[in-house]
Amino acid sequence: MESEYKPEQIESQIQKYWDDNKVFKASEDPNKEKYYCLSMFPYPSGRLHMGHVRNYTIGDVISRYQRMQGKNVLQPMGWDAFGLPAENAAIKNNVPPAKWTRENIDYMREQLKRLGLGYDWERELATCDADYYRWEQWLFTKLYEKGLVYKKTAAVNWCPNDLTVLANEQVIDGKCWRCDTDVEKKDIPQWFMKITDYAEELLDDLDKLDGWPDQVRTMQRNWIGRSQGVEISFAIAGRDEDLKVFTTRPDTLMGVSYVAVAAEHAFATEAGEGHENVAAFIKECAKTDTAEASMETMEKKGIDTGLKAIHPVTGDHVPVFIANFVLMGYGEGAVMAVPAHDQRDYEFASKYGLSINQVIEPLGDEECDLAKAAFTEKGKLVNSGEFDGLTSVDAFEKIASYLEKNNRGKKRTTYRLRDWGVSRQRYWGSPIPIINCDKCGEVAVPEKDLPVRLPEDVEFDGVGSPIKKMPEFYQTSCPSCGGEAVRETDTFDTFMESSWYYARYASSGNDEAMLDERANYWLPVDQYVGGIEHAILHLLYARFFNKLMRDVGLTSNDEPFENLLTQGMVLKDGAKMSKSKGNTVDPQGLIEQYGADTARLFMMFAAPPEQSLEWSDAGVEGASRFLKRLWRQVFEHTESAEASSLNIAALNDGQKALRRQTHETIAKVGDDIGRRYTFNTAIASVMELLNALAKFKDDSEQGRAVMQESLQSVVLLLSPIVPHICHELWTALGQQSVLLDQAWPKVDESALVKDSIQIIVQVNGKLRSRIEVSASASKDDIEAAAIADENVKRFTDGKQVVKVIVVPGKLVNIVVK
Repeated sequence: MESEYKPEQIESQIQKYWDDNKVFKASEDPNKEKYYCLSMFPYPSGRLHMGHVRNYTIGDVISRYQRMQGKNVLQPMGWDAFGLPAENAAIKNNVPPAKWTRENIDYMREQLKRLGLGYDWERELATCDADYYRWEQWLFTKLYEKGLVYKKTAAVNWCPNDLTVLANEQVIDGKCWRCDTDVEKKDIPQWFMKITDYAEELLDDLDKLDGWPDQVRTMQRNWIGRSQGVEISFAIAGRDEDLKVFTTRPDTLMGVSYVAVAAEHAFATEAGEGHENVAAFIKECAKTDTAEASMETMEKKGIDTGLKAIHPVTGDHVPVFIANFVLMGYGEGAVMAVPAHDQRDYEFASKYGLSINQVIEPLGDEECDLAKAAFTEKGKLVNSGEFDGLTSVDAFEKIASYLEKNNRGKKRTTYRLRDWGVSRQRYWGSPIPIINCDKCGEVAVPEKDLPVRLPEDVEFDGVGSPIKKMPEFYQTSCPSCGGEAVRETDTFDTFMESSWYYARYASSGNDEAMLDERANYWLPVDQYVGGIEHAILHLLYARFFNKLMRDVGLTSNDEPFENLLTQGMVLKDGAKMSKSKGNTVDPQGLIEQYGADTARLFMMFAAPPEQSLEWSDAGVEGASRFLKRLWRQVFEHTESAEASSLNIAALNDGQKALRRQTHETIAKVGDDIGRRYTFNTAIASVMELLNALAKFKDDSEQGRAVMQESLQSVVLLLSPIVPHICHELWTALGQQSVLLDQAWPKVDESALVKDSIQIIVQVNGKLRSRIEVSASASKDDIEAAAIADENVKRFTDGKQVVKVIVVPGKLVNIVVK
């Protein structure tokens, strides 16, 4: 063993050993408990960032720990390789996205290996490879046959910069989540997946996910948004068709003073055809923020259509407005407006001089001043005819029954969740496997013709998708009639690829099926690690995809991820690291300067995984110094005389104390890593033990034996976190076996038993001394030792002892007068 710690040498050697011996290759073994640990795979942008380092180190620590528990561990890695950044890079650098992407993958793979991450690289996948996206195309055709996918012309979120549709979840404060351009509304043909068919199950099954953070489950519940309400039909004066609205507050029905429709509603379109001012307003609405959150704060605007809706109870006529705060995607794209009891409706009515009719009054002492604001609480009905005096709860049922009886409405459960629009008008994505024939209509590509390969040798002019200009790609023949037809030139939303990759890892290499029986061995994922920012987008879609795969017989599990850990961001100077802020730290430079183990140790020690981590150069230096201290401690131990066998019966008090601390540390670190995932406190405990080892000066045979046990324990406890140095130190400590094959150290309960304990001694309730007594001392022995203590005598001599109170294991209180 060399005297100096040289991470650049040992890390490359050990990583080569791991690669050569395929130590992380996972195989199915029904005789062992499996453990599938997965970190969210990266987009191959070209360089790892510190968020990657943190995410993947957390997953690797968990995986290595579980391996030491004797479990059959799978930890794979791949690449979320489709997406718009590759197209932007192609335009900027005049290089095809495929070439740019694969070169980045090669570079980032080496960076991950340099971190010492224990991945089964034989299962590596890239979502841009045809042998991967072939299977999501196959599943799409099966779902098309089952009626779970469909195409329709719909108002969508359109990014005029990226020339593509965005899902609702990809619109952040009215702007594109990638380029920050203002999003518009646009009607175009789109493919949809019926995620709403699974809304109830997606919502209810959240209760099964006890291993998920409550915050994430709440976010998903809110996004799915189950509402119990009443669908009400308003007749339109002079017309045959009705206008349907959905409301969760039928108790306010008698206060309706207008009805509002979305700018995309058929009534709005019709009104716009005959009136330029209406058409101009509709056009303005198409450019406004489409995010629901912004609807609460934006200025409320509207325009009268000239139509009159007929109140289903009173028969009164109320105006029909087009309003910018009504979403076409919610209900039927129309709402009944009750200004007295909805603040949004109140603001609109106040602006346009519409009636504000109170129909609910407080049950208690809540403030209700309609001159100031709407009264939005539930209460008791007033000015509501036959429903007067009912509470809001009772009125819900009474009014629902009245509407049903008169064929003007019915109770209904609705969801905020909308069907998933999966069409994208971009190039770098999986082609949608549909052929459009003038005679046969939409025809799914037959299984024998899959995959529909995306042409990779393309040129970009910066406008739209190149495959839309490539007749050699889109011109084809109809699988049904053989006539001329064209391929769909839209590609899938890239969330399609990331919604099932976890399952493909389990069936890696199978070119005959999307998944096989191995999936049922490995799934569900036991521990999933990734950022909280994926709480809705990715995690909801992955849960949906899992249920789709289950329902076509590919898997047997209901949920994809048993446990979820959402790690915090890496900050510098209080802000998230980003190139635009100029506050990034290059992981490659960090590793080259200090070594991968230092980077890993700092990431695990600086903060609990769920919290943000503040970058600290001093913290990195500190991690490096600790590893050098550990190396030096082992070196000094191994350079002296050879350690003897441990004889527990022959240990003196000092040796017992060190051994006790060693096993207390084993117990604490095992709990911190295995149950609590508080890696920072685990490392702190090992640091305390190493400090104790540095102070332990005992070169006797049993002193060296205790030191040997302690150092071996330290190496085992730290091995999931800093595996390279621990691999080397394990060998230096004379072990012939491979560290990776070692079990987690066991706690010797007998080592935790103390021969003596410290007792506080009080005189008249005041601390006067501390005494050491045998752990097995009787109450009388403790009392005698306390009274005989020299410090105590100073306060009892010449006084009468009235009472002695002994609290075993804690204190003695001597009462004197």
